[in-house]
Amino acid sequence: MKKFKRILLKLSGESLAGEQKQGINAERLNDYARQIKEIADMGVEIGIVIGGGNIFRGLSGAGKGFDRVKGDQMGMCATVINSLALSSALDAIGQPNIVLTAIRMEPIGEFYTKWKAIEAMKSGKVVIMSAGTGCPYFTTDTGSSLRGIEIEADVMLKGTRVDGIYTADPEKDPKATKFTDITYADVIAKGLKVMDITATAMCMQNNLPIYVFNMDIVGNLKKVIDGENIGTLVHN
Repeated sequence: MKKFKRILLKLSGESLAGEQKQGINAERLNDYARQIKEIADMGVEIGIVIGGGNIFRGLSGAGKGFDRVKGDQMGMCATVINSLALSSALDAIGQPNIVLTAIRMEPIGEFYTKWKAIEAMKSGKVVIMSAGTGCPYFTTDTGSSLRGIEIEADVMLKGTRVDGIYTADPEKDPKATKFTDITYADVIAKGLKVMDITATAMCMQNNLPIYVFNMDIVGNLKKVIDGENIGTLVHN
């Protein structure tokens, strides 16, 4: 029995790059698509937000001399590229889907509204919500929080390359220990790099649980939906 009826799945652009570290790794992309279709076939309603760090990250661009607003707009475009790639991969395996954009750019995608997204999910389509919030100075983490709250998701599933939240970066500190669950307040107080503070605070204020897990291991998404405890739950 599935644990969640409607989810907001946040995917990392950097994870989408795979071992090549930039661009889009076709094998990783297709793995994601198959995992998504697997839970869609279970009747889960799915909204997706993808980052753009594998192509361009606005904040890092600002550090190299780009105007911050233009840099963030470039990052929004990067998320649209990733969204179109995922849409194409889902098309190839017969999974109905739709790309919505926070900035008008028909015919690349339809302009996002909450009601359009919910209607599409109820009809069995995977809804890919791109271009972040449409505004600069907000990350795709914040975009994920906003969209998850808007579409009334049961949970935000944050798919990363790490199997949860640790006391420190487990890739750098072998002594780091994993949390099975933690409160939003503790995440903020401890300065843990789960999501940016704005995104975490939005989820806390609107009581949207976050579940962090390793999306790069094939089959993990279904395990989360089945209720297996393979990651870290963030809650009030």
